[in-house]
Amino acid sequence: MVFVFAFAKAQSEQLARNYFEQGEYEKAIFSYRKALKKQPTSQNLLLGLVKSYQELEQYNEAEAVLLENENNSRSRGVVLVELGYNYQLQARDSMAQNAYAQAINLIAENRTSPYQVGRAFETHSLLEEAIQTYEVAMEINPRINFDIQLAKIYGELGQVEKMFSSYLDLVNRKATYIGVAQRNFGQYITEDPFNEANGIFRKLLLKRLQSDQNILYNELLSWLFIQQKDYRKAFTQEKAIFKRTDGNIEGLIDLANITIEDKEYVVAKDILAYIKEVSYDDSIKLEAEQQLLEIDVQQASSQEERQDIKTRYESILETQGTGELTVPLQIDYAHFMAFDMGLVPEGITYLKARIKEPRGRFNEARLKMELADILVLDEKFNQALIYYSQIQNKIKNNMISQEARFKVAKTSYYKGDFQWADTQLNVLKGSATQLIANDALELLLVIRDNSQDDSLQTALKKYALGDLLAYQNKPKEAIRLYSQILEEHKGEDIEDEALLAQALLYENEGAYAKAEKNYATIIDFYKDGILADDAYYRQAKLYENELAKPEKAKANYERIIFDFADSIYFVEAQKRYRSLRGDDIN
Repeated sequence: MVFVFAFAKAQSEQLARNYFEQGEYEKAIFSYRKALKKQPTSQNLLLGLVKSYQELEQYNEAEAVLLENENNSRSRGVVLVELGYNYQLQARDSMAQNAYAQAINLIAENRTSPYQVGRAFETHSLLEEAIQTYEVAMEINPRINFDIQLAKIYGELGQVEKMFSSYLDLVNRKATYIGVAQRNFGQYITEDPFNEANGIFRKLLLKRLQSDQNILYNELLSWLFIQQKDYRKAFTQEKAIFKRTDGNIEGLIDLANITIEDKEYVVAKDILAYIKEVSYDDSIKLEAEQQLLEIDVQQASSQEERQDIKTRYESILETQGTGELTVPLQIDYAHFMAFDMGLVPEGITYLKARIKEPRGRFNEARLKMELADILVLDEKFNQALIYYSQIQNKIKNNMISQEARFKVAKTSYYKGDFQWADTQLNVLKGSATQLIANDALELLLVIRDNSQDDSLQTALKKYALGDLLAYQNKPKEAIRLYSQILEEHKGEDIEDEALLAQALLYENEGAYAKAEKNYATIIDFYKDGILADDAYYRQAKLYENELAKPEKAKANYERIIFDFADSIYFVEAQKRYRSLRGDDIN
């Protein structure tokens, strides 16, 4: 019976709300009045009735209802706010201000809910009154906290320093709110160090550090400098944090990874060298050394430099051994020999020897994965498939086994066995690992789109060979093959894929004008295709960086925002567009 009564009440309120939302205010008034007779203390029904009267400009009726309920209401403060707003709608400003003052006085006397009153003021964009409400409430009761509400309002009013201060006060009280604070700071902070909000935030943090050596301020300064891509200054802050936290090195490791990802190799090498110097953990030191080697591999341009890197790998492995701890380094060493030095047989021999050594099944699987990758490089596809299959059989229902299955499909694709590749990819497109699922779906679409109208799969076979040449680090041969595809299969489904693949290789080779032309062709002739957003985004990045045409970049990002809302580039396009437009403070 109680359930039936509750359901009836909810249904009655919903009916009134529906009438209001449809603009049928007379019917809404009738429904709200009827519902209020059954629930005379319902604030939602009361406010709904008042809003309905106000929509019809029946302000006297709204006033009468509010005055009638002022003393009966469980939240007199909210009723006073609504009464004041009703006066304000009639331009009776002095009476409105009087009602607002009465509501705030009730807060000072601790006779009503400050949260409800503050929200009522915010609902009507009475932000100054909302600030006063929250400040009075916190003054009379220091145990309650409205820093989040105040910060939000200060932001809306453009009072950025007060907004930052409120969030900092909040995080000082409860450190777990730092993520919330950073997300909100991110709406104002940009990559531009001369952005007004950046300057305000930096000065505020430095001022607070002078009087309070709270490590929180060092962390936020580091965060600010990272947003500005001023990694050297972030490094200074992270060193200070490390020294003041008895060796907490996580921030330094994170910063090193960020700089590597952003290809800021000079500062990255300095951070990694510092980690090696100060860390007491051998595994962390080894990982830093491994990352230093990876950077040098990226930057090596001569055989002499590569030989020096090879010697360094061998020296570390000789000192540290070939046990479990150094498996990542062993994999990097074999990969470097095969892919960068062209010493494919040496890489294969090295890995086969390491696999024979006793070790855990996951590390064995990782070594076999690299061995199979090198066998694909050497076009020994069947041998590679054996190792990938062994990984799948030994480690089931794991990301490693899913990766191995994807590589089975990719290897089958390279060798022209598109039917078997299709079968594997069809399973993987529902993978729990989003990255693998995306890659699987992308390759599956390439195979299916280019098999329907070409039973011999002639163009697809050439395209797969181009992919293999790119994998084998033979960009010039791959570029030539893609050009052949574009000439011999013009207008076929394979064209946009070949254009995109070739453009990526052009970029790696520094042929930016040619890459830009390929992207433009995709946009002109395949603007409704699945690669259109890729072309817009990658062309925008070229315009923004290498080609120095920011206005064209902005136009491309804008196109993604308006026409490709489901694109994986949507969020980044918004961010880059805002930055190029010069947005400062929201």
